[in-house]
Amino acid sequence: MIERKIVVATITTNEPAANNTFDRSIRFDIASKAASGELINVEMTFFPLIYEAVRLEYYASRHFSGQNIKGSKKNYSNLVETFQIAIIGEKEIYHDEILIHTFEYYDKNHNISLGGKSKIIILELPKAEQIIDKPTAEMAASEKWSVFLQYLTNKRKRRKINEILREEEGIAMAGKTLVNISREEIEFAQQTVKLKRELDYQSDMVDAEQRGLEKGHQKGCSEKTLEIAKKMKTAGRPLSEIEEFTGLTPESIKEL
Repeated sequence: MIERKIVVATITTNEPAANNTFDRSIRFDIASKAASGELINVEMTFFPLIYEAVRLEYYASRHFSGQNIKGSKKNYSNLVETFQIAIIGEKEIYHDEILIHTFEYYDKNHNISLGGKSKIIILELPKAEQIIDKPTAEMAASEKWSVFLQYLTNKRKRRKINEILREEEGIAMAGKTLVNISREEIEFAQQTVKLKRELDYQSDMVDAEQRGLEKGHQKGCSEKTLEIAKKMKTAGRPLSEIEEFTGLTPESIKEL
């Protein structure tokens, strides 16, 4: 999307995503630099927030202003270009047919760029549907990546994906990496999801106790108590344990 060779600096995420469909709001961050020094931050998410656009503007400004130009031999000309790239996996931000939106500071009345060194690029993968049938040879690199990311696991699009893998070296490398993810890494991801659920449950229990829920109290119990009891019941917790934490009677719990 920026037509530069880059070096990945760091990759961070909320938690491993392999086989993870439980937490669909997971975000990946890839911090990288171009060979000529430009800073590129790539963020991937399934579902953008309702204020995703202004959120991106906020982090793009931090990304740009985070450069250190203090020193006797530095000035504003030492600032390098920064790119905040968002790859959206499911829900669209803009209701149009444009696959990639690029933003930078402009005088909108006269179409003059302010400095051109801070850019936000938003790639909405659901819109790859409009280019999936386009001949691979006519696709731009960004379009090939979009189709690859959106349709990799779609068996009906396997022929198109294979064409892209043969033509685009970088995508072929990404494909091999995905194929070679070890079973141990997948199991680790699944264990992490399980741990997250358990800790969330534990946190709910502590929160309930801190809110002063009393044992044996049935009448007038809060919606929070019922919500916790339902979670515990769904998780297969013993009836006695649900009683202890919520104060509900066995009969009330069975009716949930």
